[in-house]
Amino acid sequence: MSTSANSLPIRFWTLGWSSLVRDWRAGELRLLVLAVTLAVAALTAVGFFADRLQNGLARDARALIGGDVVLSSDNVPSPVFQERARELGLQSAQTLGFPTMGRAPDEQGGAARLVALKAVGQGYPLRGTVRVASSPDAADEPTSEIPAPGTAWVDAALLIQLNLQMGQQLLLGDTSFNIARVIVVEPDRGAGFMSFAPRVMINDADLAATGLVQPASRLNYRLAVAGADAPVAEFARWADAEVNKPGVRGIRLESLEGGRPEMQQTLERAEKFLNLVALLAALLCAVAVAIAARGFAQRHLDDCAMLRVLGLSQGTMARAYTLEFALVGLGASAAGVAVGYAVHHVFVVLLAGLVESSLPAPGIAPVLLGLGMGLTLMMAFGLPPVLQLAQVP
Repeated sequence: MSTSANSLPIRFWTLGWSSLVRDWRAGELRLLVLAVTLAVAALTAVGFFADRLQNGLARDARALIGGDVVLSSDNVPSPVFQERARELGLQSAQTLGFPTMGRAPDEQGGAARLVALKAVGQGYPLRGTVRVASSPDAADEPTSEIPAPGTAWVDAALLIQLNLQMGQQLLLGDTSFNIARVIVVEPDRGAGFMSFAPRVMINDADLAATGLVQPASRLNYRLAVAGADAPVAEFARWADAEVNKPGVRGIRLESLEGGRPEMQQTLERAEKFLNLVALLAALLCAVAVAIAARGFAQRHLDDCAMLRVLGLSQGTMARAYTLEFALVGLGASAAGVAVGYAVHHVFVVLLAGLVESSLPAPGIAPVLLGLGMGLTLMMAFGLPPVLQLAQVP
């Protein structure tokens, strides 16, 4: 008994591997492999695409609010928020925006227009990239700089409305600014009422000299915070508790989920539809796996009867077929993941109009989902008919 028990693992592995090689060469496993590969390919193609969409949405939503978490307030945010961000190793940048009148010098006609003034400091923006041009007709380029003291960056529309040229002066309150750049892309501009007014961006060091900040001014302070996910989440929890304390008014917390809800809803609908199609394909493939496994079992009935006559135990036979199907399922799943990765690029091309920028690389989750689904299909729908072979008397 001891010798037989010690030899069981060797016979089990040997029989399972030799059966796999023999059945593969004989073409017995082709339909099973094809069904699992197609099911995994359908699921992972959707998975890779959805994962890239979600990662892209997270990246773009952060850019749309200017950081990972943003505090928006009618008054200067308490210093405790920046101190807490510093304690957690996070970056922070503060901006101030409000509507005011911009005016051309008298020698340029003296025209005036309502503008959306934004004063920015070093580090702005924490997420996303500002793109500027040297003139309305010049090519734009990304910049990590902010307006130099005494200069202003403006929308091209304002130059037309005020009949101004690059290098000329723009009057804001008690100070004049030299027009240095044209703003082409401002990632955190938002979609509020004031976003329709031409943007004027200045250095926050120049703000006091303008005399525009008055008690009746409609000010909007924004403190953006960015960094690693864990400390950002900790800061968000702490800030949310601070903002919701009794007596605290005029301040709210903006996060990733609120960056662009209409785009998120559209992407979620597209993902649900594609997942439904993929699950339908997986269901059909599961039926194909079950049918193929039943045919496989019928063709191997005589072989199993012979092995039982030669003294092979039912347990060894069951474990051998389990090993064979596990290896087949793993190989077919890996092939399906590769096919799904290739196919998901077709989705990217077909739905290119839904996203305005390049998508980041997918994560590991679709790969694990595909491997798990393939093995589940093989073991749940393919293995049971084959295990009945072990019951041959």
